[in-house]
Amino acid sequence: MSEEIIVRHCSPTLAGLKTGSIFAYDFSCRSEMLRELRELNRLLVPKGLRALPLKYESERALVYIYRPDMLKRDLSDLAAHRLLCRCGYSCKNCCEDIVRLQKRLKSGGGFPHEIGLFLGYPPSDVEGFIKNDRPCRLCGYWKVYSNEAQARRCFDKFSKCTRVYSRLQRQGSTLDKLTVGSRKYK
Repeated sequence: MSEEIIVRHCSPTLAGLKTGSIFAYDFSCRSEMLRELRELNRLLVPKGLRALPLKYESERALVYIYRPDMLKRDLSDLAAHRLLCRCGYSCKNCCEDIVRLQKRLKSGGGFPHEIGLFLGYPPSDVEGFIKNDRPCRLCGYWKVYSNEAQARRCFDKFSKCTRVYSRLQRQGSTLDKLTVGSRKYK
């Protein structure tokens, strides 16, 4: 799996600034892609991250790289919890909720809007996007309906992180060096 693709799409998650990231990954052999994911997890898991396929379509996978400790914190937020429960999630543990997300993605009904909660987006913005009853205030990494100033700072931080990580990767830094370990894994 190309480190360049991972850095381009997941730098804020690798840096510990964001709960999770997703990207589409084209492959020619599913078993080879799964082997690559196992190799990636050998590198990520000791640092407190996980990578898994959320969905397959022909020779393309939607890959999710996330920090389980951050996801647990995010999904325990009362607003996030309520939203997920309304969408049919168990709201008992993150693993069950990820399995439910995978099922929702596979059902073919489009992209479930609550996926933003799994990426670390503010519940108020995910709720605003789902309701779609007013125009968003800002469009960036996600559509912002609540705290525009905070989101703008966050977007700037994510963009800067991606630029820096991309430059470092081009200069020879490996994914292992670029991935910040979670506190509890250090």
